[in-house]
Parts: sequence; structure tokens; C-alpha cells
Amino acid sequence: MLLQRLLPNWLFNCKPDPAHAHRRRFTPGYLRKKQCVKSLWIGSGLLMIAGSALPGFVFALALATTFASFCILDETP
Repeated sequence: MLLQRLLPNWLFNCKPDPAHAHRRRFTPGYLRKKQCVKSLWIGSGLLMIAGSALPGFVFALALATTFASFCILDETP
């Protein structure tokens, strides 16, 4: 209850709206992108575990996966 008084009202509204900064995360397109990024990270994590556990390999794969995740979730036209 205290949290609801401190934060703005629009933060608790979860209706999809592609024009709103917060509510666009509930649109079907964004949810699809988020699922794709989740699958990418799971696959990358399995590759890190199954592959050689060299720190350089893990670090490079983590950086590449982070870059790919940002590219997928980017919302520029």
C-alpha cells in the first residue's frame, strides 16, 4: 500500500499500449521478443556449460549474447 502511494499510478496499469513507455512491454510483439531473448540466454548458458569452461570463452559469449539481446529488444523504427 505504501508502494502504491509513492509510485505513479500508470506504473500499476498493465494494459498493452504501444505508445506508452511502460505499457508497451505488455504488447504481443514485445512479449515475443522477450521470449526470443530468454531462449537465446538459455541456449547461451547451455553452450557455456557444455563447452569448454574457459573464462575467456564464457566472457566473450556473455558479451555477444548481451549485445544480441539489446539488438533484439531495441524499439527504434
